[in-house]
Amino acid sequence: MKQKVLLPSLREKKRYLVYEVLSESKFSFKELKEVIIAVFRDLFGLHGLSIAGLEFIEYKENKGIVRVSTKGLDMLRASFCFVRKINKDDVVLRSLGVSGMLKKARNKFILGGEF
Repeated sequence: MKQKVLLPSLREKKRYLVYEVLSESKFSFKELKEVIIAVFRDLFGLHGLSIAGLEFIEYKENKGIVRVSTKGLDMLRASFCFVRKINKDDVVLRSLGVSGMLKKARNKFILGGEF
């Protein structure tokens, strides 16, 4: 028997958080992703990590996009405050904005256009 599809009104909502990395040194996207996940897990545990449902979409020129559930959005912003070093180099993560659609997040916060 085929399983029923969940109605759109009952699905968990997602948000796209655009962030900027302020640092004098260069590092890979993989290193950045590992540090963010490690800090998030240290603060909120595995349960919080599973609630947030983080998915890293893209990273170009010190700006990136993370898909996160609405319940985990504030937790992700809080974890950005605790990321201080990557590979012994000082780093600051700054949240540029949040959008409900990926295309609008790219256009508004990364490309600098209206939408």
